[in-house]
Amino acid sequence: MKIYGFCAPGFEALQDAFARNFRECGDTGAAFAVRQHDQLICSLWAGSADRNAECPFTEDTIANVFSASKGVLALMALQQVAAGKLDLDRPVADYWPEFTEGKATVTARQLLCHRSGLVAFRKRVDDKVIYDWHAACKEVSRTEPWWPPGSQQGYAPFLYGWGLGGLIERVAQKPLTELYRESLANPLDLDGGFGANGHRSHRIADVAPLKQPLPELRENAIGRAIKEDRKGPVAMAFGNPVSLVMGTNSPEWRSALIPAANGHFSARDLAAFYGDLAQKTPTTLSREWVSEASREQSCGHDKILQAEVRFGCGFILSGEAADLRFGGARGFGHPGAGGSVGFADPERGLGLGYITTRLGQSLFMDRRAVGLVRALYGLLS
Repeated sequence: MKIYGFCAPGFEALQDAFARNFRECGDTGAAFAVRQHDQLICSLWAGSADRNAECPFTEDTIANVFSASKGVLALMALQQVAAGKLDLDRPVADYWPEFTEGKATVTARQLLCHRSGLVAFRKRVDDKVIYDWHAACKEVSRTEPWWPPGSQQGYAPFLYGWGLGGLIERVAQKPLTELYRESLANPLDLDGGFGANGHRSHRIADVAPLKQPLPELRENAIGRAIKEDRKGPVAMAFGNPVSLVMGTNSPEWRSALIPAANGHFSARDLAAFYGDLAQKTPTTLSREWVSEASREQSCGHDKILQAEVRFGCGFILSGEAADLRFGGARGFGHPGAGGSVGFADPERGLGLGYITTRLGQSLFMDRRAVGLVRALYGLLS
């Protein structure tokens, strides 16, 4: 497999680690980028962007990064807080009166750190709801939490995007996509965004499962929980409707606004996004609010992820487990289903992005991203 791109002097070994993912781990199209102290020190890409291996992967190819989208949305919410338009600890209903049905006390902070109880639709919904931004936001606004808000930590795979995104639109008083372009895409010169249409790059990669699943880094407790209760919150959170996990190459999915899960970004985008947050003086958010974003807000056994997870305001915080180790102890970021990940390491002034078209089954980072992170930090130490 021919590897394209560059590594700064001293980081050449990253190319070997990246190539290993193609030789040994099933990658067929992927990209990896790292920024440190606002300088791009690595940008690598290889393989094809389509299933027929006819369209080459390029540096600005964008791919669905699934939940790695959540960090981008979280930053947009914090920008509204910094602007004085949103109070993290006021009820969402103060800004969004239709946000009812047992959610009168739910705050923006609880949405951000997954303590709202609003983890899944309670009734079955069809595709036309999730592909319609206003219909999805309306459905979330009238969905009852699965447990009393604030009482437990429970990750919201999809409703996070409509709940938080709907709130952002109301306080900013402009469409989410327009706000994204103004506040993030233009300042950081990003290739992609939510959905896959209308961005700087129109090179969109198809995603597909790994042909041979990688050995798991931890037990698939989510799968077990789904089998045990097909109507429970875990099953409903990940599979209602089925297109949330089955229709991700379709034109409908790519043209929809599903900000918790259908962000399409390049590896260079994720490195730029998190590289900015890792700086002493970020351009997109004040250091004060970056510190709040990366301060622990919730920690414990997550009722949906079925794992021990630490959350800041919209970001997962670095942990001891290899698949949640985002650089140093102060690291924060977000992995996406299938293997993509982006994170910031403020101690090193570093932002990292990895995207792939071959989707693994790991809950957080899988062996491909973990291998790249270990190779990088072996060169930094």
